[in-house]
Amino acid sequence: MTHEKTIHWGFLGCGEVTEKKSGPAFNEVEHSRVVAVMSRSLDKARSYAERHGIPRYYDDVQALIYDREVEAVYIATPPSTHATYAIMAMKAGKAVYIEKPMATKYDDCLRVNRIAETTGMPCFVAYYRRYLPYFQRVFQLVREGAVGKVVNVQIRFAVPPRDLDYNSKSLPWRVQPDIAGGGYFYDLAPHQIDLLQQMFGPVVEARGYHANFGGLYQAEDTLSAAFTFQSGLPGSGSWCFVAHESAREDRISIVGDEGSINFSVFTYDPIVLHNAGGRQEIIVENPRYVQLPLIRNVVEHLQNKAVCTCDGVSATSVNWVVDRILGKI
Repeated sequence: MTHEKTIHWGFLGCGEVTEKKSGPAFNEVEHSRVVAVMSRSLDKARSYAERHGIPRYYDDVQALIYDREVEAVYIATPPSTHATYAIMAMKAGKAVYIEKPMATKYDDCLRVNRIAETTGMPCFVAYYRRYLPYFQRVFQLVREGAVGKVVNVQIRFAVPPRDLDYNSKSLPWRVQPDIAGGGYFYDLAPHQIDLLQQMFGPVVEARGYHANFGGLYQAEDTLSAAFTFQSGLPGSGSWCFVAHESAREDRISIVGDEGSINFSVFTYDPIVLHNAGGRQEIIVENPRYVQLPLIRNVVEHLQNKAVCTCDGVSATSVNWVVDRILGKI
């Protein structure tokens, strides 16, 4: 793949994430075009294709992967299929862009990386928050020493149950461990952990405690964890998905010896900087389609115009941390 070549994409999956966060961005990026989409429901695939101007649609995974015009495959299916579909696509000579988490367990991430290495096919993972202006501003504050030496980091996340969580006969796939890898923790915490590793390097030890207090589903709904970065920096986290509305919280605190930075991961509340200069709220706007900056970098990588480091190797370390916290490894 060379400069100015248009990258032709095929989508495996056309659910909610592709409607607003990612799908439209593939066609907004210069020299990028979606040419095929697949869903297990042919009617759903047809509807998505017609609404988004995509020429072909399928209800068979192999049909899309072996579509001759498809050069790169976006895997937007539930996590239990990520590793299998990624391996199928790379063995067919297609680059892959996988929704996070990369897989439902650390070992499957390693399998994907081995295939990427042996086939020479690029493998990217959708940790798009790294590229958003909001988080780039947080990275900049840390790099510039706005709070001095960082001595501790803390994740705090709490939300009430969702309405669908009460439907025991039709629970969301995100709380079914055989599909998602765990519960909402496995779905949401990877974004938080990935951001922290981008700022402070790899986590080399992690330990967690988890419970199910709500009884709405089998997966864990409440967790606490402690972890250590390679530099020796300690961190901690707490997550609760059955909290009262009054306890709702989405915050990461970066504590330094000269101040602190507080920011959200999912609500994009103003970044709050406390230091010798007082308290400052920083508002940063993100693009309409939040995956656009990362997708642009992926396309430029495939054109040999840039290097995208949001790859399978860096994503695998996130799965290692969440699996350690859940006691899976």
